[in-house]
Amino acid sequence: MSLPAPRADSIALVTGASSGIGDQFARQLAARGHRVALVARRADRLAALADELGGGEHAVAIAADLAIEADRDRLAAQIDELGVEVDVLVNNAGFGVYEPFIQSGRERELRQLRVDVEAVVDLMSRYLPGMVERGRGVIVNMSSTSAFQPLPYNAGYAAAKAHVLLLSEAVNEEVKDRGVTVTAVCPGPVPTEFQEVGEAAFAEKVPKAMWVSAERVVRDALAAADAGRRSVIPGGPHVKAAFAPSRLTPTAVTLQVTKRLMRK
Repeated sequence: MSLPAPRADSIALVTGASSGIGDQFARQLAARGHRVALVARRADRLAALADELGGGEHAVAIAADLAIEADRDRLAAQIDELGVEVDVLVNNAGFGVYEPFIQSGRERELRQLRVDVEAVVDLMSRYLPGMVERGRGVIVNMSSTSAFQPLPYNAGYAAAKAHVLLLSEAVNEEVKDRGVTVTAVCPGPVPTEFQEVGEAAFAEKVPKAMWVSAERVVRDALAAADAGRRSVIPGGPHVKAAFAPSRLTPTAVTLQVTKRLMRK
């Protein structure tokens, strides 16, 4: 099983495409010959990237706020207007709240949930049935090593990424015999704007040897999707060895470590 071959009537839809990992997904999919739909809130960045990738025949910029249902409807309508089928869906858009739950505020927590979970479920529900019907397609959902255990002071984000991880792995099992792959990608710290906003200062406590570039994250993600894998931790063996055990370690143990790590 592998990514579908590019076709004149197909497109790869990448959310959060204006920077970092999303930018790399757009570039690497375009390099494979896919026409790419670039989705994010920052229209100017999307337009610049679309031009860099070759213009409308190769990349289409669609500004949308995925926390808003009406914007997701408009996104789907614009895809329909292009007359293309989504053969590759990359749910990369997301953000994290890094402070105690009681201080973070209702609206920030709900927005995090809408972007990190609701939008993923929405776009999967829109495009997965068509992939299964056609017998081809790939969905790549960005999760995180944060999904492997509860994270005090980052509770909603870790829970959201756990939702994405478990949803992806379960749905992959449902559809893998029908020509479709759903792969959850679980990176640790990545040097992108996500880590530069200041809220993710905890990542500075992680040794730099454990950080993985956005380019490597995407390369490993696409390789995992090509292989039909349900999930992947991008990076070398030392990265996998550092983060993978957290999925198997009892919560009572991990909480003692993560509480110290996440506290500012």
